[in-house]
Amino acid sequence: MMLWLAGALIVLAGAAIGACSIGGVLVVPALSRFAGLPLPEAVAVSSLAFAVTGLAGRRSVRDAGIDGRTLWPLYCAALLAALAGAALVHVFDPAVTRYWVALLAVASGVYGLIPRSPGAGRPMPATPTLCVIGLAVGFGSALSGTGGPVLLLPLLMLLRVPVTRAVAVSQSVQLPIALAASTGHALNAHLPWALGLAIGVVMLGSATAGRRLASYCSPAMLRLGISLGLVALGFWYVMT
Repeated sequence: MMLWLAGALIVLAGAAIGACSIGGVLVVPALSRFAGLPLPEAVAVSSLAFAVTGLAGRRSVRDAGIDGRTLWPLYCAALLAALAGAALVHVFDPAVTRYWVALLAVASGVYGLIPRSPGAGRPMPATPTLCVIGLAVGFGSALSGTGGPVLLLPLLMLLRVPVTRAVAVSQSVQLPIALAASTGHALNAHLPWALGLAIGVVMLGSATAGRRLASYCSPAMLRLGISLGLVALGFWYVMT
């Protein structure tokens, strides 16, 4: 029964990512609480899974009309910081990681409840700012086993980057973070390759379904439901 719940949460995570770009933070609680994986191992598996979904996220930058070369400072900084974050997962007290994941779940849920304007915004931040953002997002994502959008998307929105561009860049940062974090976990001998890749394939399929579902549902209601669920999950995860 618990494994079924873990599988359902993983499918829901992929669908939520496809529908509204939030939800990846569901994977670690699903694996650690319901599938019974030790928390560092759950973070490692989740990081590898996002390498699969990150492959699809790369094309989002081209579709948004963004010159990918301008994002290399962000990618490189995120990659380096993700290596450090992945290494510290195996050093920190698991409670620290659990609280961080719970905080991200609540914060991403609250962010999802904030109305977003699709109107014009500011251009992408300058290179120094992208580097600082990349360091923060890479480290925080690797430490929590999330893909990157859960941290990067709110930051770009706060900087008033247009929604379509912010979503595209947030999706594309998954790949460098996942590859670096997975390398860090592998060096620490804590990376179940088969499980991580299998979960990534499942999430990729459910993300595709989530994008299609979003075209038939009310985006506002869909986002509301997912956001409230994330807030509830965050409080539950830290209290149990």
